[in-house]
Amino acid sequence: MSTAPNRRAVAVILLVPLVVTLALWTFAWPAARIAPRDLPVGVAGPASAAQQLEQRFEQRDGAFDVHRFDDEAAARTAIEDRTVYGAVVVTPQGPHLLTASAASPVVSQLLREAVTASAPEDTPVRVTDVVAAPPGDPRGSVLGASMLPLALAGMAGGAVVTMMGLRGARAALTLVASAALVGVAVTAVTHSWLGAITGDWWTEAGALALTVLAIGSAVAGLAALFGPRGIGLGALLMVLLGNSFSGVSSAPHLLPEPVGAIGQWLPPGAGGSLLRSVAFFDGSAAGGAVLTLSLWTLFGLAAVLFARRAPTPAEPVEPAREPALTG
Repeated sequence: MSTAPNRRAVAVILLVPLVVTLALWTFAWPAARIAPRDLPVGVAGPASAAQQLEQRFEQRDGAFDVHRFDDEAAARTAIEDRTVYGAVVVTPQGPHLLTASAASPVVSQLLREAVTASAPEDTPVRVTDVVAAPPGDPRGSVLGASMLPLALAGMAGGAVVTMMGLRGARAALTLVASAALVGVAVTAVTHSWLGAITGDWWTEAGALALTVLAIGSAVAGLAALFGPRGIGLGALLMVLLGNSFSGVSSAPHLLPEPVGAIGQWLPPGAGGSLLRSVAFFDGSAAGGAVLTLSLWTLFGLAAVLFARRAPTPAEPVEPAREPALTG
């Protein structure tokens, strides 16, 4: 009996638990370690009272990155510009907490609990949601759940282009057209039907299309450089790591270090941040995410256009022809 089938069976037996363990680690470990890590928050009010409040935040070493503001108006502007997730304004009536549930419902709840716990006993804490999550998605569930389908759509586009043997400009145009249609379709569902995002319709469609294009281009580019193995590498980066490290369902500043930073360097995390910016904050702080997605897109399309692709199963290698003998 040949030992090759037995070896393949052993490889499958060992590989499946390894893949499951890796997937469980990438998804469960960050979720189990959610806590503020250099979370940008603001403090405003009279100097002496604001300094005391700032010191309370700083007692939790490494949890908060405190920004000082002169008054409530400056704190509100910083929240709307996505400089901070929230701010505490010291008033004679007690602390006034400003939040932005559109930036992260999880962070808003965390700040509410932290400020209420640190306030003097029997002192009411007034809370104002400066940039509220839409009524169609008050907990951010739709936005958090949208990244995996987008990652899968990009993966599918890059894989299909590779397996069909499309090359050069035809492959690039196929990726662009597919991503554009996905952006329009997803915006129609999340904006027009569910009401989960509420910004400019076409800007949201463009952000979603750019996210899918960055993922699809990267997968196709990796396949152009490394052959079919590149599709597996793309799945590891975009779906397994990119989706679980994106912080879309919570916030990048709540994930363990350096997971939060790594997630923002990958298209799913950058795409989630970009979508929040254009959907709720009029595009504030969108520049970094646009740059990240553009770089992944340019890398992928450049590889698709110029790399010498390894043959795929759809492209059988023709045997070399011997030159005819001459008399």
